[in-house]
Amino acid sequence: MFKSVSAKVDFAKEEKRILNFWKENKIFEKSINQRPKTNPYSFYDGPPFVTGYPHYGGLLSSIAKDVIPRYQTMRGKRVRRVWGWDCHGLPIENMVEEKLGLKNRREILKFGINKFIEECRRYVEETSPEWKWYIDHIGRWVDFDHAYRTMDLKYMETVIWVFKRLYDKGLIYKGNRVSLFCPRCSTPVSNFEIAMDDSYAMMRDPAVTVKFRLKGKKFKDTFILAWTTTPWTLPSNRALVVDPKENYIMVKLNGERLILAKKRERSTLASEKTQHVEEFTGR
Repeated sequence: MFKSVSAKVDFAKEEKRILNFWKENKIFEKSINQRPKTNPYSFYDGPPFVTGYPHYGGLLSSIAKDVIPRYQTMRGKRVRRVWGWDCHGLPIENMVEEKLGLKNRREILKFGINKFIEECRRYVEETSPEWKWYIDHIGRWVDFDHAYRTMDLKYMETVIWVFKRLYDKGLIYKGNRVSLFCPRCSTPVSNFEIAMDDSYAMMRDPAVTVKFRLKGKKFKDTFILAWTTTPWTLPSNRALVVDPKENYIMVKLNGERLILAKKRERSTLASEKTQHVEEFTGR
């Protein structure tokens, strides 16, 4: 016969004991210093935004970021693990706007750009220390004492230095793209920011009809009309699309010749007195 033995374990107390053992004996530091400098493994931590307390998404990725360096350390690699902070972008600005009760860009300008930047800097300084407790308690080993911040001058100068190296090697090119844009902040935003909870709202936006001038002497003062509900894409526009089977018309209006789809004449030029010149297919 076997007798079952039950023992009560105070997990919080045990957790604290292990954390204290690691810190007092500098176990993390030894796991780096005991490996040769000639056998490094570079690990760059994609820094989180300094926007309050960590959430499960950040903590989950933190565990993955801890497993890889530990594995490489066990293989004898010297793995520096330096914490980082992303201090740029809308998330921090939004937190500060809420704190100061500012509702739009005009109110920020009235408050003062320099004062607003200092408030953002103060917010970062006040919030950063809160993360260390959480990261320690998920058992992650990381160097907080030498953490980098994207707002530090040294960091920004390093980014420009890297960009210059890429430029010198001919790896930088200029192009056009359509970016997500926040009309309230007057700034581009990332897919991540659009996907954040409660950040997307349906808005009624006016459609616009734009005149595109045709090149060549025989097309003097001749324009194709194009209709769009996304006017912010116009700066990067490179072409117009026509349907080869659709019927188009050319009309005269105020000394100009305008080309548009026949089906769109009534809705586009209903209030204008036009003179029909020609009708043809898109082909």
